[in-house]
This record gives sequence, C-alpha cells and structure tokens, in this order.
Amino acid sequence: MTAPAFPLPTTVAAPACEITTLASLSREPASWDALVARAAGPTPDYARRVLEAHRDHGLAPADLPCLAVRAGPDLLALLPYRTGRGPLGLGRIARPFASPYLTVTAPLVVAGTEGVPALAALVAGMRTLGQPWWWPLLPADESPLLAALARDGWGSAEVSGFSRPVLDRRASHDIFLREHPHKGRLKDLRRRRRRLDEAGIVTVEAIGPDGDLAGAVAAFLDLERRGWKGRAGTALACRPQTEGLAKDLFRAGGGPVTARADLLRLDGRVVAASLALVCGGTATLLKTAYDEALRALAPGVLLEAEIVRALHETRFADRLDSATLASAVLDDLYPERTRIAEIVVSPRGGPAPERIAARARRQHAAKAWLRARLARLRGR
Repeated sequence: MTAPAFPLPTTVAAPACEITTLASLSREPASWDALVARAAGPTPDYARRVLEAHRDHGLAPADLPCLAVRAGPDLLALLPYRTGRGPLGLGRIARPFASPYLTVTAPLVVAGTEGVPALAALVAGMRTLGQPWWWPLLPADESPLLAALARDGWGSAEVSGFSRPVLDRRASHDIFLREHPHKGRLKDLRRRRRRLDEAGIVTVEAIGPDGDLAGAVAAFLDLERRGWKGRAGTALACRPQTEGLAKDLFRAGGGPVTARADLLRLDGRVVAASLALVCGGTATLLKTAYDEALRALAPGVLLEAEIVRALHETRFADRLDSATLASAVLDDLYPERTRIAEIVVSPRGGPAPERIAARARRQHAAKAWLRARLARLRGR
C-alpha cells in the first residue's frame, strides 16, 4: 500500500490556541491527519477517523468544542472537550471528550521542538475557560501535559489510577517467550491450544487495511451478539448507533490510523475475533469476542497469543495496547504496564483540586454501591 502523503509543516508563526468545533475541523482533513502523523505518542482516540465516526453515529455532536493550537496554517495540538457540572453536581468543570469507545483522553500534540510551545499554548487555552478540569483516562507516566500544567502553576490531585497491560515487541517471538516472566501462563496456553487442535482444524487469519475488514467486523458483531453482551443488550450489534460505529471505525483504507482484524477459526467457523486500530506504531486492541460455547478451550485467549506471535513475525506494530481498565486475561500475557490515571487539575487561584477529587471519589463510590444494590435485587 502506498504510504499516505501529508503536507510538510510550514510553521513560521508563534503557536496560539483557539476554540473551534468538530464540524470545522472536519473541513481541514489534511491538517488533522498531518497532526496525528506528527504527534508525540499518538493514540487513535482523537484522530479524524474516530471522532468523525462518533459524530456520524450520534455519539458526539457536530458542534463539539475543541481547543486547537495553530502556528500559521499548521495544526499543532488538539483537545476536544465538554463543560458541565462537577462531581456530585457541584460547580462547573471542563472535561476532555470521552466515550465508552475511547481508551485514553490525552491531547494530540506535535512531536519535536514544536511540542513544548504547542503544549504551553494549549494550557493557556485551557486556562481561558476559567474552570478546573476533571480528566479521566490520562496516561500518567512522565506525562508532558502534567508537566506543562505544573509549569503554568496548575494544581493537581489524583482521583484513581490503574496499570494497563501493554506489550513491547522484542527482536523475535522466541526471545519474547524466553524472557517471559510467567512461564506457567505460557504452558497453560500450549495445553489449551493442543485441546483446540484436537477439536478440529484451527486456522488464524489477519486482515489489514487492504483486506476484507467488513467481513471481519460482521463476524465479530455476530460473535459478540451471541454472547453475554448480547443477552445483556450491550453488544455493539444491539443498537444501530454502535453497530454503525464499529463498521465505520474498523473500515478498510489508509491514513495515520488504520484498522486490523484477527480471526481464529475452528473447522472454518470463526470462534474468536479481535478488532484493533493501529496508530503511531501502537496497535490498540479495542474489541474482542469469542464463542462462549467453547469457553473451556479459551479461544479468545488463544487468539490473543496468536496476535502476539504475529506482532513479532510480521512487525505490524511496535506495541500492543490492551485498551482495558483491568484485564485478568492479559495481565499474565503482556509483561509491560502503562499507568492510566483519573485526575483533577485546577488553574492558579481556582478551586482546590483535592476537594474536587474527593467529591469524584465519593461519586464513584455511590455509583458502585448502586450498581451492586441493583445486581442483588435482580438476583432475587
């Protein structure tokens, strides 16, 4: 596939932040795609493919406000956001745009020497809103954003955090296996694979941006719909909005964000499917489904292991990101971790961030209690 062409940077002016909208950004696709291609540590979440799919399927408004940093014609940073009530309904607060289908909420910021002034301009734009920010799903390991906020005098407080499993590609799959810290897990995977091989002919298929992604997405949607998520009404295929989102997110085609699907078949029938977005050398594994009738054979876990093998053999990415809040399945397979935090930041002279963070923790605790209470009532 021919590599996508992006305009060369022509930055001459000092960066400045403005408020624009998703609709306005969509009218300059080349600049948006160029930012994603040039971004430091890019993720697909705020890329054009993802945000426009949210808009087109009713999950984000066309007038979604965005902080955009520009220098001349170049787009150097981007942060979509919302404003509303703070934790427990108290005060006003800004929040980065989030949805159940986004894995992090870090702004897109250009890499290299332009990055520091672009971040400073973005922080200045955040300050003009005159509100603290409640920030979910922020990558917290050596965060350039948190450093820029601290330089500008913002206070911060952590609400919660967790370690997300990731896997950095080794020189070979053999080296990955040899250095793996959980040999018992690998032994269990080999045993389960033998049992699956005894059940029929096992094949693995990888579909890239030039392949039949529509067919792979259809297979995934069918698997997920037939499982517990379908029975609970939360499978993507249960609502036209989310079914359309999946088909749009994981469509064929090039650009700075591309789709990938991996399928595990037993006697020609798809028994596990994984859908991912690849951006900036990282494959974010957004969705996985498996045939629950074969749960004892662990087809979903075996597919994850095959994706690890493909990562090393075909080098389709440098890193696998599990995209999970917590994953018992991948904790023992993916050796590395990246810390994801929920934080509150407040500008100099603003409300105390720890007070807002404490309210956020109380709100989370109340929601958890309510969910547990409802679950007990349903179980009666």
